[in-house]
Amino acid sequence: MLADAEPMLRQDPVMAELIERHDPYVEPNWDEFERLCISIINQQLSTASAAAVRERVFELFRDDVTPEAVLEAEDEALRSAGLSRQKVEYVRNAARAFQEQDFTREGLSDHSNDEVIDLLTEIKGIGDWTARMYLLFVLERPDILPLGDLAVRRGIEQLYGNGDEELTRAEMREIADAWRPYRSVATRYIWAEYESE
Repeated sequence: MLADAEPMLRQDPVMAELIERHDPYVEPNWDEFERLCISIINQQLSTASAAAVRERVFELFRDDVTPEAVLEAEDEALRSAGLSRQKVEYVRNAARAFQEQDFTREGLSDHSNDEVIDLLTEIKGIGDWTARMYLLFVLERPDILPLGDLAVRRGIEQLYGNGDEELTRAEMREIADAWRPYRSVATRYIWAEYESE
């Protein structure tokens, strides 16, 4: 996907600079369930706080985060690792859903983006933002623009705004139209830039 996306994204001068500066695809090889747990952990937390909690949770499971392990874990152990009561419930809901249904890349390959969002948001604790993170990072769908993510919105504003006023989501969508059909790739570059500051 990256090889196809780069020539097209380089037509945008801002993106061309980001492509020179970042490699947004360097990351651990987490599986689908681990990724979903990470998205739940990340909900409403700063990047640094979320990373610290994720590290403690993964340490608790010795980096083997499975639906079975999550369901067997003591509430107190999960809470000590930094999960709120609510997030303990949410990761358990996700674990049960993974046991009941195939949420892997293969299992969802025939589903449209909207169908995936509908399926995931049926799980209590998974909203639109988490479902879009799943589409982008786990299923690696090429054209996801998660404007529900604060870092993405701030990143677009910093890179494309004039500094005086906030951009509306409609304006952001208009900017992102130039990145179709690779808005997911562009989003990763926006994140990489935002998090490097």
